[in-house]
Amino acid sequence: MAVSTFDAVVATPREGKFNKNAARRVRVAGKIPAVVYGAGQDPVAVTVDPKVITKILHSESGHNTIFDLNVEGGAATKAMIVDWQNEPIKGKLLHIDLKRIAMDKAMRVSVPVQLIGVPTGVKNQGGILDHILREVEIECLPGDIPSHIDVDVTGLELHGAIHISDLPHSGSIKFLGEETATVAHITVIKEEAPAEAAEGAAEPEVAKKGKTETAEAPAKK
Repeated sequence: MAVSTFDAVVATPREGKFNKNAARRVRVAGKIPAVVYGAGQDPVAVTVDPKVITKILHSESGHNTIFDLNVEGGAATKAMIVDWQNEPIKGKLLHIDLKRIAMDKAMRVSVPVQLIGVPTGVKNQGGILDHILREVEIECLPGDIPSHIDVDVTGLELHGAIHISDLPHSGSIKFLGEETATVAHITVIKEEAPAEAAEGAAEPEVAKKGKTETAEAPAKK
């Protein structure tokens, strides 16, 4: 499940201007600017502790983690991280978007797909495993969001494939997207043609060109 066991995230409402200089002052004070929205309520500009948010993003469920959010002066609610910005060089958090979550309403999220085991097509048949879809979109109640989808590929043979329709299903989760979309397959390792064969193929063209030049040369007197 993606419901968090972390301590509640405490958010402090922001006041005044919301420009770059104001955001910079927030970061200098050891916080990061954020906005809270969703659940039919007005958006609220707040500040939060970047260490707490980083811990959530680096957890097993990542940004799909649902946690308690306490906005000072307001009621506590469930929330999740829906967007964030990082400083491009050092990777420090610059800003995040938090969404209020209703635990009794289904929602759509993307979850990672993990391939488990070594396929027969790789181990015994000389193929390679190509993992195409590393995330799949699902729809479910917030409390049923998995941290990842495990797929056993040990029985996958050469030229075999796993599609969305083959993923482990449960009554609480609905997979979205095309059922025929390929998640992973076993392909053949392509071999390059020998250089000698390529050179041999070019020889007839050279010989033909020589004959043409001989035919076009003026006759000796």
